[in-house]
Amino acid sequence: MLLADDHAAIRAGLRLLLDAAEDVDVVGEAADGTVAVANARALRPDVVLMDLRMPGVDGIEATRTITAEGLADVLVLTTFDLDEYVDGALRAGAAGFLLKSAEPAALLEAVRRVADGDGVLAPEVTRRLLAAFASGGVAPGTDDGARPGEPTEDDPRLADLTPREVDVLAALGRGLSNQGIAAELFITEATAKTHVSRVLAKLGVATRMQAAIVARDAGLA
Repeated sequence: MLLADDHAAIRAGLRLLLDAAEDVDVVGEAADGTVAVANARALRPDVVLMDLRMPGVDGIEATRTITAEGLADVLVLTTFDLDEYVDGALRAGAAGFLLKSAEPAALLEAVRRVADGDGVLAPEVTRRLLAAFASGGVAPGTDDGARPGEPTEDDPRLADLTPREVDVLAALGRGLSNQGIAAELFITEATAKTHVSRVLAKLGVATRMQAAIVARDAGLA
């Protein structure tokens, strides 16, 4: 794991918490986005815990570069849950978005889930996203202005998906983990993970979060 935050005291606190977990290994730190990208390239961590507001290259731009190059999954950890930050982080390819007010146990669980290929959203953010979908607003992370709840059969983004992959996409739209998908579809967790990877590739998205947005936008969730 790589820690990226411009406050040394916050990095120290996070490192103390994460180092105490037997299954988490902090391999490096960064005080700005430029160093975060450089260290991600050099160290190839599984997860980058990324602050958004940093000097120079900010966390959103660093997230975009790290995910575009396939260097690591990014879990955003920030003080701010403003819509523009959520939207920017999801567009940039973040696999999770958590607030710094989260309990230590929730942070550790989020790190583990992202490392395992799952997505994580802070409960406050999830409620707002669901409210936006319910009201017919444009889903964050989409550029075409499509509205959730439209018929799926004519949605060109789903044209290459098999029926099973559509089921998996719908499950992603409901926020299910690989384990949850496996239980719902009566398949193994490894098979669920394979299906998720294929869905992401066919949709041309980087993360489960972006796939979930497509699912809800297309009316699957």
